[in-house]
Amino acid sequence: MQLEELKLRNFRNYKDADVHFSDGVNVLLGQNAQGKTNLLEAIYALALTKSHRTTTNRDLINWKENHAQLWGRVKKNHTTTELELDFGKNGKRAKVNHIEQPKLSSYVGQLNVILFAPEDLSIVKGSPQVRRHFMDMEFGQMSNRYLYNTTQYRRILKQRNAYLRELLLHRQSDMVYLDVLSDQLSAYAAEIIFQRIQLIAKLQKWSQAIHAEISQQKETLRFKYVTSLKKADLTSVEQIYQSLLAKFKANRDKEVKQGTTIFGPHRDDLHFMVNGKDVATFGSQGQQRTAALSTKLAEIDLMKEETGEYPVLLLDDVLSELDESRQTHLLTAIQDRVQTFLTTTSMSGVASNLINNPKTFHIEKGVIVSE
Repeated sequence: MQLEELKLRNFRNYKDADVHFSDGVNVLLGQNAQGKTNLLEAIYALALTKSHRTTTNRDLINWKENHAQLWGRVKKNHTTTELELDFGKNGKRAKVNHIEQPKLSSYVGQLNVILFAPEDLSIVKGSPQVRRHFMDMEFGQMSNRYLYNTTQYRRILKQRNAYLRELLLHRQSDMVYLDVLSDQLSAYAAEIIFQRIQLIAKLQKWSQAIHAEISQQKETLRFKYVTSLKKADLTSVEQIYQSLLAKFKANRDKEVKQGTTIFGPHRDDLHFMVNGKDVATFGSQGQQRTAALSTKLAEIDLMKEETGEYPVLLLDDVLSELDESRQTHLLTAIQDRVQTFLTTTSMSGVASNLINNPKTFHIEKGVIVSE
């Protein structure tokens, strides 16, 4: 999969830009605050209809304008797809080959991206919310079903939490509607949890080989999905569904008193284990970075396995955070197989001898000039 061309109109500090990319490594070179990360953000937004830096669409629009537009031409297998995304004050509109898409799940997946930024190096020791977001964003690109289930789950979770607060505030005793919401929530939660477990197992397979190579066969990386359910309850979607229903029923009074839903995939976590120990708690900074790098590189192979296409890789100033050994593993892994966009202020700190024929773009004040 490659992004052949990208057009930006009134996006961040880009007034009007039209860029053609190489199918190999594209180096975005420039000083800070010139627009390098904004360009990566545009590619990310074109793929996922949302930014990785803000939840407010207004932030994406040039401050003098009322809306921003993105257009991209994507090549995969032997087909070409045109994507369009418009951010305005009334929301956003997405089109595939000029046809407006009423559902997010029918748009996402046309362009798959993996973003690797300095903050991702701390994914293993960050908050559970960060890791849940990581799972949902990556797995949602790989599976329309996963994306649909998470969207529906969040909608019903919001309704259920609102009703729990209403029960708490007004001391109501009518639990029929709560039971209906519990049933609906459990159904979507069961699908999400089961699919997470399956995809995490595949991700672990790919990441273990990479991690072993980086650590010179001294360490073994494993993933542990942490949930409120017992291991025996995770054997099937139906078993998870029944187990969650039982939990909601047994803890009904507790949830009403707290006014919130205390079980489900929105409370689950993913732990990174190195040689049997949680690397977030017991690992060194080097071990944590190796685990994060191995996981990110493994995503490339997992996405290829699940979708049949390699994703586009976005590296936002991440090489400056890696030592020479980890840089070497990263650049060797992507060479000649993954279209890559790499931002940096200078090539002096990059193992440039590992990049074959990069296409360089100089960016200054929202203006892009290719060499």
